[in-house]
Order: sequence, then structure tokens, then C-alpha cells
Amino acid sequence: MTDFRADLHCHTTCSDGTMTPKELVAHAKALGLSGLCITDHDTINAYKEAILAAKEAGILLGTGIEFSTVEKGTSIHVLGYDIDLESQQLNALCQKHIQRRHERNQRILDKLAKRGMKVEFKELQGHTMGRPHIAQALVDSGYVASIQEAFHKWVGDGKPCFDPGVPISTDETLEVIHAAGGKAFIAHPHLMPGYPYHELLKKPFDGIECYYSKCMPDQERKWVKLARTKGLLMSGGSDFHGTIKPGIPLGCSWVGREAFDAIFEKHRI
Repeated sequence: MTDFRADLHCHTTCSDGTMTPKELVAHAKALGLSGLCITDHDTINAYKEAILAAKEAGILLGTGIEFSTVEKGTSIHVLGYDIDLESQQLNALCQKHIQRRHERNQRILDKLAKRGMKVEFKELQGHTMGRPHIAQALVDSGYVASIQEAFHKWVGDGKPCFDPGVPISTDETLEVIHAAGGKAFIAHPHLMPGYPYHELLKKPFDGIECYYSKCMPDQERKWVKLARTKGLLMSGGSDFHGTIKPGIPLGCSWVGREAFDAIFEKHRI
């Protein structure tokens, strides 16, 4: 059994996590992880703080991001690994997503207000604010008892105050990740049962997230087999968010050194 464990899917306060980048790195160190990749939604701002923290902690840090895309009306999350953080195309897409989320958030707030739920919600410059933040504002204002209730009643997919936002295509996202020198992976494929993945994999994906928190062994074997058949790389991670998702601990899903080195060939700290 290897001593090297790397969690390649986690989030910080720069998107919808509850730990700062520095706190996340320290948490990874305390858990005995050897490697980490922060995959905040639509932003790479965490690396401004995480790079120094990882160097000080002696943890290998690969560069990453998670983009929300839409393919034929279905939400597809794409993980971008081994990306150049200075890429102009990548940073432009991040800004496009931030603007998309800002406009979407305002429409959700307007829908809530029409139902008598006016909440204080301040967008933070450079952060990707989303529904979890609005849900927390609903809790803070006393309209619901929990974030889970907010999603179930009001802001979850298909609920009265949900808004899908202006979609950004999977094709555009793959093009940008590759322009940034990175590798594009399908994120948590088991969360979208029934989707025709063989059609999706006709696109230039580099890998599949085969190992994921709460993914049963038989499900993991399915994606491992598919990745090997297609000659694709395999990643794995917890999708850790902190206290907002308390049932998903950091490091509960991970990859070993061989997989880490295969993914992060150029951009790692």
C-alpha cells in the first residue's frame, strides 16, 4: 500500500468551500496527504495563497479548476488539471463565468424577493459566488432553517427560484483548458446516470474522474474500465467543501503517486 495520497478535487472560500486556501492546505497536511489539487468553481484565485502554503507544508500542489458547462441541455462539470495559471484564455473564461454567475444570482434574488424573501447578499470581488451563498443568506435571514432546506424549497434545480444561467459550452471549455496547456477530465460522471458518455467522450477529453467520495466500488470499476478502454487518464478526489457538506471529508477519495505524476507534468508546486 502506497504512502502517497493526493486529493485532486476540493474547494475553498474562493468558490463555495468553507476553508481558506491556507486552511485547506494545513488540513491536508494534518490528515497526512502528500498531494492536493484545488478545483474551485470557475476560479483559480485560491492559488495566490495556496502555493506558498503548500511549499511551507511540504505538500505537492497541482494546478486545477472546475468549470460548469452545458452539453445538449445537460449540466456537465469539467475538471481542468495541470493548467497554466497565467493563461490569458483561462483567466478570460474565469471572468466570463464570474459575470455569468453575478447575473444569475441577481435573477435568483429577484425571484426570492417576489416571494417576500429579501436577503442581504454581497458579491465578493474575484470570488465565484453561487447558490450555496444565497442559501446561507436565506438561513441568516431566518427564512429557512438550513442550507439543505433552502435548496429543497427554493434554489435547488427546478425549484421556484432556480435560474439556470446563461450556458457555456463544453466545447469552449475544453478548448480553453487545452490552450492553457492543461488536461480536461469529466468530473464525477456517476452523478449523471443514463447520460450517453460514449458520445461525450468523442470530444477531446484527457481523462475521467474515476474515484470519488461516496462512489461505490462497482461504480468506480465501471469508470476505471472505461478510462482504460479509451486510453484516458484517471483522477480521483473527495469534492471536499468543508462544513457546507459535512459528510464528505477531505482525502476520503484520492489517487497515488503514479496517477498524480501522469496528470501534473508541467504545472505543479
